[in-house]
Amino acid sequence: MSAPDSAAATPGTAAAGSPPRQGTRRNTELVLLVVAWGIGVLAYAQISWATSDGLPESFGLSVGVVGVVALVMHLVVRRAAPYADPILLPTALLLNVLGLAMIYRLDIAASQRAAANGAPEPTPDVYAQLTWFLVGALLFVAVILAVRDHRRLQRFTYTAMLLGLVLLLLPLVPVIGTTVNGAQLWIRVAGFSFQPAELAKIVLTVFFAGYLVRARDSLALVRSKVAGIEFPRGRDLGPLIVAWLVSLGVLVFQRDLGTSIIFFGLFVSLLYIATQRRSWLILGAVLFSAGAAFAYLAFGHVRLRVQVWLDPFAQQADAGYQIVQSLFGLSGGGILGSGLGQGYPQLVPFANTDFIVAAFGEELGITGLFAILVLYAILVERGLRTAIACRDAFGTLLAAGLSIVLALQVFVVVGGVTRLIPLTGLTTPFLSYGGSALVANWMMVALLIRISHSARRPEPVATPADDELTTVMRIPS
Repeated sequence: MSAPDSAAATPGTAAAGSPPRQGTRRNTELVLLVVAWGIGVLAYAQISWATSDGLPESFGLSVGVVGVVALVMHLVVRRAAPYADPILLPTALLLNVLGLAMIYRLDIAASQRAAANGAPEPTPDVYAQLTWFLVGALLFVAVILAVRDHRRLQRFTYTAMLLGLVLLLLPLVPVIGTTVNGAQLWIRVAGFSFQPAELAKIVLTVFFAGYLVRARDSLALVRSKVAGIEFPRGRDLGPLIVAWLVSLGVLVFQRDLGTSIIFFGLFVSLLYIATQRRSWLILGAVLFSAGAAFAYLAFGHVRLRVQVWLDPFAQQADAGYQIVQSLFGLSGGGILGSGLGQGYPQLVPFANTDFIVAAFGEELGITGLFAILVLYAILVERGLRTAIACRDAFGTLLAAGLSIVLALQVFVVVGGVTRLIPLTGLTTPFLSYGGSALVANWMMVALLIRISHSARRPEPVATPADDELTTVMRIPS
């Protein structure tokens, strides 16, 4: 847990029965929010100057809306979760405003291309993303205010399991299910589309945390030891097998490799954290390898992704075009990049969603890309630190699970764009265009802030029985 700003608990100075004085660090959060907002404003202005004749008419309104919303989020945290981690909210906001700036930059490129080709002016994506940011901020506030104690979520362990499975299955329902780019991940109702798997990640994390709190003792029992590694009992392998089969089902029926990896990786990681048994990691790696081999042999879309990953230049005219353009963009960016607004990130298909990391790599260089990865590392590290500081097992597992979801998502996205692993089709948290993921990520940050408030809040000082009987009396001189 982080040290307070000032006045750490001073033994003997706290009033009996009241918590010791501890700084809340809310002013630190406010300063960091202003810095994050300022960086976003500078990025927005730089892109405007580099790609057009000056600042757009909507410049003041856009930056003003983001600033006011960020201030409201801060005030809610200051009021409802005063001891929360002061780094989480500014870091998430900085990633969000950088994503808005890059989406705006790609909108300008699309507009210029349409004008050159004599095509109609395309609808800018940045205003839709700004609207989703407002929705995400609203749900962030709702979670902070509604979840007064994260431990109450444990009551809904199996409800969360049922809800998570329903959310995963919704895209397969006829009429409302929609297939986009070969993956059946979306539902469309009354003209609005949504990706339920993004919310499923949150409720399934709640289920995993609640389930493992109850079952960790039996799952930690050792049946046999092989090569110095302690393995669990055979009958305790059931949950791992079920998680493996469900993740395979997501891959087979929805063709969503990214969600499948995150779902299974999250469960195995939480199993290890709950039981401290390395054998779960080994069993998880074996099952993952078996599932990957089966998917490669059985499904053409998985085989194609692996082949493109191994040699993208062999298919650069069709299936490998996207990753090849991404690699050219990253190579062109070099160490320091071409500068915001001065590259050609629009040449990569779906640059504002799946490949926004490549757009940043080209215009900010490997230096800027590493800076963004550091922001994600800070976000995950603060989440894991919250997990360690949490005083209850459910909160520890929930905070660790939410942090692991963010870390896995960044790993598979950046790994895919840089050709470290095959492409998965996931979007980059807070950066990519897409309302479902943005809203879900803000809800995850809200839960982490709520848990960190509970973890950092000083406990009331118990009044010794002897002190209760002590009475201070003035002695006459």
